[in-house]
Amino acid sequence: MKLPLNIDVQQILLHLFNFAILFAGMYFILYKPVRKFMDSREEHFKKLEEEANSLVEEGEKAKEEYENRLKSADSEINAKREVAGKETFAERERIITAANEEAANILKKARDKAQSEHDRIINDAQKEIAQIVNDATEKIVLRSDLDTYDQFINASKKEEIDE
Repeated sequence: MKLPLNIDVQQILLHLFNFAILFAGMYFILYKPVRKFMDSREEHFKKLEEEANSLVEEGEKAKEEYENRLKSADSEINAKREVAGKETFAERERIITAANEEAANILKKARDKAQSEHDRIINDAQKEIAQIVNDATEKIVLRSDLDTYDQFINASKKEEIDE
C-alpha cells in the first residue's frame, strides 16, 4: 500500500517489527546480564564499605585507647610535676603532642586507606562498565545493515538525475 510521498506502510511495519525483535534481543542479551553484574558489584562495594567502616571504628577505638593512656599519663605527669616542676611540664607536653599526633596519624591512615580503596573500586567499576558498553556498541555497529542507507542514497541520486 503506497501513501503520498512514497511512504510504504508495509515497510514501516516491518521496520517496527524488526525494532521490537532487536529490542527484545538486546534486553535479554545485554540488560539482564549487565543488571546482574551491577547488582553483584553493588554488593561487593557494600562489603568494602563495611570493611572501611570497621577500619574507621578500629581507628577510633585506638584513639580512645590513646586518650585513656593520656588520662593515666596526665595523672602521672601531675604527680611528677609536683616533684620535678618545670622539667616535668616540658615532658608532659611532649607526650601529649606525640600521642595526639599518633592518634591523628592512625585515623588519617585508616581513612586514607578506606578512601583510596573506595576510589580504586569505583574507577575499576567505571572502566569495566565503559568496556561493556564499548563492546556492546561495537557488536551493534558490526551487525547493522548499511544496504538500506545505500539504497536510499542511490534512489535520491536517481530522482535528482530524473528531474
